[in-house]
Amino acid sequence: MSSNIVRAVCPHDCPDTCALHVTVEDGVATAVKGDPEHPTTAGVLCTKVSRYTERTYHPDRLLYPQKRIGKKGEGKFARISWDEAVAIIAGKLRPLAASKPLAILPYSYAGTMGLVQGESMAQRFFHKLGASFLDRTICATAGGTGYKYTLGTRMGTDIEQTQNARLIVIWGGNPIASNLHFWMRVQEAKRKGARLIAIDPYRSLTAEKCHQHIALLPGTDSALALGLMHVLIKEDLLDHVYINDHTLGFEQLRERAAEWTPERVAATCGITAEEVMQLARDYGECGQRGEASIIRMNYGVQRVHGGGMAVRNICCLPALTGAWRHAAGGAQLSLSDAFPKNTAVLQRPDLFPVDLPRRTINMSTIGDDLLRETSADFGPKVEAVIVYNSNPVAVAPESGKVMQAFAREDLFTVVLEHFQTDTADYADILLPATTQLEHIDIHSTYGHLYMMANNAAIAPLGEAKPNTEIFRLLAKAMNLTEDCFSETDDEIAAQAFNKQHAHAVHFDWTSLKKTGWSKLKVPDAPFANGGFGTPSGKCEFYSASMAAAGLDPLPAYIAPYESLASNPELAARFPLAMISPPARNFLNSTFVNVQSLRDTEGQPHLDIHPQDAAQRQIAPGDRLRIFNDRGSFEAVARVTDKARPGLVVGLSIWWKKLASDHKNANEVTNQRLTDMGGGPTFYDTLVEVEKCA
Repeated sequence: MSSNIVRAVCPHDCPDTCALHVTVEDGVATAVKGDPEHPTTAGVLCTKVSRYTERTYHPDRLLYPQKRIGKKGEGKFARISWDEAVAIIAGKLRPLAASKPLAILPYSYAGTMGLVQGESMAQRFFHKLGASFLDRTICATAGGTGYKYTLGTRMGTDIEQTQNARLIVIWGGNPIASNLHFWMRVQEAKRKGARLIAIDPYRSLTAEKCHQHIALLPGTDSALALGLMHVLIKEDLLDHVYINDHTLGFEQLRERAAEWTPERVAATCGITAEEVMQLARDYGECGQRGEASIIRMNYGVQRVHGGGMAVRNICCLPALTGAWRHAAGGAQLSLSDAFPKNTAVLQRPDLFPVDLPRRTINMSTIGDDLLRETSADFGPKVEAVIVYNSNPVAVAPESGKVMQAFAREDLFTVVLEHFQTDTADYADILLPATTQLEHIDIHSTYGHLYMMANNAAIAPLGEAKPNTEIFRLLAKAMNLTEDCFSETDDEIAAQAFNKQHAHAVHFDWTSLKKTGWSKLKVPDAPFANGGFGTPSGKCEFYSASMAAAGLDPLPAYIAPYESLASNPELAARFPLAMISPPARNFLNSTFVNVQSLRDTEGQPHLDIHPQDAAQRQIAPGDRLRIFNDRGSFEAVARVTDKARPGLVVGLSIWWKKLASDHKNANEVTNQRLTDMGGGPTFYDTLVEVEKCA
């Protein structure tokens, strides 16, 4: 028996981007473990990825191309050859590309975060055809936009410094479930005496292990940040030298923050004025003592109407106290911009025909947009959609409309997948894609600072092919002759990062494949001496760029679309706010079909506060119907004070076909977009709950 260890990377949409050791025996992957030498992974994997072989060798893996033989949504298919599948797809796309290429739409997101299997060959293909662009907004664009308006770049504190912080504020996240390796360092900081504070409407696993949990109303984070500014300024818990040297607009900010007294903030956020004042003092006094404080935001903060502004407001806080001076201080939402990715080389936007019109469709409004007819303002209706690295029927908001759209008989749908997901059931042609163990890739990350190499550990199972190879085949069938369509995965990966950039001067693909990972050359405290990426080079409390975009140039509060305060008429009918954060054993809709993980998760539950349950005569274990004007779904009641009064929590995202009612939480979410960045507003949702008949 021959056995060896292959260096690989977790490909999933998680800030940890773990370095993997894959044990291969006689061509079979027998174990996936964390690389013990990688500083952030430290040999530890989450429960999901530690069972990755269960996913790769799952009995339901798609291994052969298939053609639909039943109605859309029935999931009935017959096996065909690759030649037939490619010929059918090319036969459908060729006339559209010749006459109305905007009728072709890619739909993809972060089923893999790899720069090769994600958006390289695929984007080259769609650019060359002149297809509609997809605005990939469904996760992080609102917060990323607010962050960049304020700091100029998605950079922040290196998590390898976290254990040295004295105050750690976890704002809108549950790292035990979704950022495990950051949490490991938080625990180390706690053992060294750090204070941990969680800000979250829901008392998550993480919040339960913090010293304090502040349970504000969903969508009111920006108001809390303004209240903290108010107290910091009023009580002079400021770093005046840092403010003077490295910020812009402090006097205007002072005036704005003066409006947000602790009492006003408390009324807006549904907390106490004492909580506002004490949090501000804890944060400000940490800076006064010359100690490091870090705010770790996560994406829950920005999935509401004012989500971009909320992140912007929070980003202002470290500059007020000088927290950026410390390697373990400051803030982090994403480290994406630390990586000098060669996006234009990977994706080749220059291939788009210069004489063709362009159109961008927001992935978060896919339900509405796939139902739109041809019009002067929209252009041609979408007639062909190619889905890869995503499962929109399960994950996109206002799911009823998404299903209706994919059920269109005149919509030609191709799905590249590992499994027959909810979306795959609507495919005309279903193509088997390789998993991470079966192909080459290269990764940047958004939670740490390592370039990562994924080596193929095993040969593709069945007739599965990498995304890149599938799009090469389609390009050939469509007679696309540019040299870039012949590049190998290794050749693409070798171009992934810009070696002329100071962060990646040492990048070499051949070496990276051998070592598995290599850290960027980034300063320990990137903003210790200013150097922000904004037009002024400073942290911009006042942003002229925001003013030019028609936004309030100062930190502000933007109320939720759906709340008692902003829409009392709607709240009279649907009085409960609902959020749907990730379940610990799933990652978005990935892993839901792994039996051992689904058994651990149980079944769809809804957490409801005892007070709200009593008003509705709901007992633990009751089957509930959760509904609003957009739709409904069912879940089992968990009566618990983890959900604050007025809030219900449905952990997500279940495959519909694996839920008893064939629905999930996105039946009730809406397609309205955030204040900036065009992001979705999943956590800006009002519902009512009743016992099922």
